[in-house]
Amino acid sequence: MNRKKLQKLTDTLTKNCKHFNKFEVNCLIKLFYNLVGGVERQGLIIGLDRNAFRNILHVTFGMTDDMIMDRVFRGFDKDNDGCVNVSEWVHGLSLFLRGSLEEKMKYCFEVFDLNGDGFISKEEMFHMLKNSLLKQPSEEDPDEGIKDLVEITLKKMDHDHDGKLSFADYELAVRQETLLLEAFGPCLPDPKVLIARWNLKLKYSKIQMNSMICEYLNVYTVSRFL
Repeated sequence: MNRKKLQKLTDTLTKNCKHFNKFEVNCLIKLFYNLVGGVERQGLIIGLDRNAFRNILHVTFGMTDDMIMDRVFRGFDKDNDGCVNVSEWVHGLSLFLRGSLEEKMKYCFEVFDLNGDGFISKEEMFHMLKNSLLKQPSEEDPDEGIKDLVEITLKKMDHDHDGKLSFADYELAVRQETLLLEAFGPCLPDPKVLIARWNLKLKYSKIQMNSMICEYLNVYTVSRFL
């Protein structure tokens, strides 16, 4: 991508990006094309497919739950075309890394609402919490422990007592106890890592900031872009 096209794309994405400045958007665009290994040609949309995106979630953000990673991919892939394009990449990371509590609650709820019906059902909770309990060899029915955890979770979060979680239930519970934001699985980066690597203050030069972004998102050195 030539400099003029890059500048135009940067300007366009920055206008609608809440949490990244122009320089950061520019860096993320460059990193995106580095990751996909190409540029857009003759109307062909280049993007990160499910496997490539899951690899980034696993290697860079330490995610291991296949179900959660698939749901995060769907959260980024807004047009449901099976790949994350450059616009979805920048705007998705804006929320993923720096979103407000309100934005993150909506995002997490959508991740946990596996069938998209607007509720988190007992069955969905069971599937997501299944990896939360270690199966002991002596347990005759390890699923019983998971069912118990589902009931405990419902008692804590189901404020209208209808046997499932609406967004209103979830939001109220999270506002009362923010640790419940990821109650059904880690679908956001570790806040400690974010503080260490993404708190880009004015004391850093542009080259230093670029290096930090590229290191965090997959160890691509900034020298390739200077």
